[in-house]
Amino acid sequence: MRLTAMADAFTVQITDTKMIDVPFEDRFGMLVDIEYSSRKSNRLNRLVKPAEFDQPEAHIADIDYKSGRKLNRELITRLSSCEYVSEYRNIFITGTTGSGKTYLACALGMEACKQYFTVKYVRLPDFLIDMEMARNEGTYKKLMAKFCNPMLLIFDEWLLLKPFEKEQQDIFELLHHRRKKSSTIFCS
Repeated sequence: MRLTAMADAFTVQITDTKMIDVPFEDRFGMLVDIEYSSRKSNRLNRLVKPAEFDQPEAHIADIDYKSGRKLNRELITRLSSCEYVSEYRNIFITGTTGSGKTYLACALGMEACKQYFTVKYVRLPDFLIDMEMARNEGTYKKLMAKFCNPMLLIFDEWLLLKPFEKEQQDIFELLHHRRKKSSTIFCS
């Protein structure tokens, strides 16, 4: 049914642009290309939305290397290949307030989504609050799975304050479950 509607829309476009003389095989190829692009775009959107990026507009191509932050363009280009995700390696991004740590982490997360890795962004303070609430509501394992399952987890505001003992246990449990099967970006 969806293909029929798309074919009708495509037929209207063909008649509007005087493409009637284009052979059927070429028109069919165009239809397949449109469907492929649509599915690829939808798949990317299905990965980006649940990632809940703080800065969903962040892109590697938009990083400013001239602002005096001494960013290594070669390293960032290498990281944008997401090889570290495939190898289950972690990244630590450190810097002063306002230096662009969150932007860089979100840009790397967007690149991972483009390569069809599942990604989740969370601020550590929000994670700790959510874990406490889940413990009280009896949904601890379910919430823990939400953060264990993504191939790439981005932890922002990593250990800005010393966590309490219960919070330390939550962090340890999460990192223990993620080791050797996923990657994490820590921003601090």
